[in-house]
Amino acid sequence: MRFFPHYTQQQAMDCGPTCLKMVGKFYGRTLNINKLREKSYITKNGVSMLGISDAADAVGFHSVGVKITIEQLTNDVKLPCIVHWKKDHFVVVYKTSKRKGNLWIHVADPAVGKIKLKSSEFENGWISTKTNGQKKGHCLILEPTETFYQDEDEKNKSGSLTRFIYFAKKYKALLFHLILGFILTSIFSLTLPILAQALVDIGINGKSESLLIIILVGQLFLTLGIASVGFIRGWIMLQLTNRINISLITTFLSKLMNLPLSFFDSKRTGDLMQRINDNGRVQTFLTSTLINFFFSVVNIFALSAVVAYYNKIIFLVFVLGSIIYVLWIKLFLKYRRELDYRRFTYQSNNQSTLIQLINGMQDIKLFNSEKQKRWQWESVQALLFKVSNKSLVLNQYQNSGAILINGMKNLFISYLAAKYVMDGKMSLGMMVAVQYIIGQLSGPIDSLVDFFQSHQDAKISLERLNEIQDLEPENASDNLARIIPDHSNITIENFTFHYNGPRSPAALSDINLTINANQITAIVGSSGSGKTTLLKALMGIYPPQTGDIKVGNISLDNIHTNTWRDCIGVVMQDGYIFSESIINNITLGNSNYDMQKVAYAVEMANIGDFIEALPSGYNTVIGNEGNGLSQGQKQRILIARAIYKDPDFIFFDEATNALDAKNEKIIIENLNKFFNGKTVVIVAHRLSTVRHADNIIVMENGKVMEMGNHETLVSNRSYYYDLISNQLELAK
Repeated sequence: MRFFPHYTQQQAMDCGPTCLKMVGKFYGRTLNINKLREKSYITKNGVSMLGISDAADAVGFHSVGVKITIEQLTNDVKLPCIVHWKKDHFVVVYKTSKRKGNLWIHVADPAVGKIKLKSSEFENGWISTKTNGQKKGHCLILEPTETFYQDEDEKNKSGSLTRFIYFAKKYKALLFHLILGFILTSIFSLTLPILAQALVDIGINGKSESLLIIILVGQLFLTLGIASVGFIRGWIMLQLTNRINISLITTFLSKLMNLPLSFFDSKRTGDLMQRINDNGRVQTFLTSTLINFFFSVVNIFALSAVVAYYNKIIFLVFVLGSIIYVLWIKLFLKYRRELDYRRFTYQSNNQSTLIQLINGMQDIKLFNSEKQKRWQWESVQALLFKVSNKSLVLNQYQNSGAILINGMKNLFISYLAAKYVMDGKMSLGMMVAVQYIIGQLSGPIDSLVDFFQSHQDAKISLERLNEIQDLEPENASDNLARIIPDHSNITIENFTFHYNGPRSPAALSDINLTINANQITAIVGSSGSGKTTLLKALMGIYPPQTGDIKVGNISLDNIHTNTWRDCIGVVMQDGYIFSESIINNITLGNSNYDMQKVAYAVEMANIGDFIEALPSGYNTVIGNEGNGLSQGQKQRILIARAIYKDPDFIFFDEATNALDAKNEKIIIENLNKFFNGKTVVIVAHRLSTVRHADNIIVMENGKVMEMGNHETLVSNRSYYYDLISNQLELAK
């Protein structure tokens, strides 16, 4: 069997797409990881075997999911194949072998690397069921079709620095002064060993005190010059570093904010935070490591030329020792790369766990779950510690070997120089100059080694950042509508949506309905019936996989998202309250807010008395995510936010479910006035919220079961009647 490639997953939930990328590479294609994620319908919870199968079919494989025994896996299945591993992971089985009577399974794990397991060890991680005495596990068999070889690969730019070098090029003046500083430092450094030789050969051997003083004064001025240039260079580097860092972070956040909302459904907070940290690595590489590398190379060549001029044998020893030193360092880069990927995953998990611990502290304490949650965090820390420990051991081996190689090289050069002085082939001053140069060269060589390590770190970070940069933003087309006709109906035609791919259960199935302009439409149904999913589809968060949504005669896909969002006001169940003032939460930070509109929104949301009772009124800062507010108060602020916007289309998802009966009655009466002349869609369970709607849509299992107004649906005594019968009894 030919060599099997290995890729490391870039984030915690990437194992499935990464396995498919490995198999694709084995058959000769470099598959785009973003495309594989998209086609496998990856979410924050990862990916299913069915999702991987969908992605495999999309790129030209013929895939078959089976549940088989280990004997069938080793004898009947064409390798490589993807197997479900330890209940929440996927790996590739690419080879089996027999040695000394043992069956060995060769596995490519995207989180760990290539490993070889005994059949018993493999079974422990793979077997999921035991039926009639047979142990079986899940396996996805993959075979490339003609389509696989006909499709062209996208050009791989994952580790490209090109788009990031642009940030450095913007500051040409600072770069010019930085380069000038390096050139001056190099000239001063070249002059010092020549003066050191003159000090010994002319000043000391010639017993000329006046010349000795002149040379020492010259060395003093050169040293002061190097220190002054270094100070200025450091200041320029600081300015350059800060500016590039701000530019990188700003560009990254701008890109994030231009991505569709569906992107954030597949990313954990920790993953995104780690990618922001990756910008720091790239910035360090661009502003420090890369520049130091170029000037280290110049210094190495210049100072080496002086050594070669003094003695070619010493020069060759120096070159040979330096090559061995660099090769020794490079030997460890592969292992460092694997550890870095694993560290990223564990740090991401650690960050996500900490965020959950802090945000969920109330529930943790109320349920006495402090120990369990702390143990959960400690288990993540244990994995992180294990990787950090391996990294530390690796660095110790690397540094110990490097120090030994460097020390042996310098000792041998000292021996040769001393011997040549005794043999009369070199003067004592030349020996001092050579020793000085060798000392000077240790810095540039260390910078060269640091470049290899930093380049690898930066390349890993670049892969993760470019993954975001390469994603298609919202509104990628220039031909999107910027104007929506007034009083437009919303028409849904044959709309179907799956969360986990077309072969998974449909969240919405073959929806056909019209939401009339300037009317109130209510969507009701049991929990999990698809109400919120339909609402999000209407808002453009979930694009149709089949069918269409039209506003007037324009497909929602052909309307610029900013234009559509300008027209809609939204209150969601999980609406976010920012750690800012109440006025900023209502106006979302708009500094040119209209206080009359704010007062009207507050009145409609019936929250004026609460705000006026606060010490700072509208300027009172609310805690993070609304800490210190009741759920009802949060909902009223979110309602005020939607009313302040005064949109043409309004979407409410359980917008009043946390309100008491008195507040709800007042707010619904106020909203009914506000809704006049607007197209409103409300998802709700409460009869009081939906009974006055012009049209009520009843959903069950992702399908529309019946439609009509309250009286008609009650008289039908069908789904709607069953849904609200308890509330009808209470209302009597």
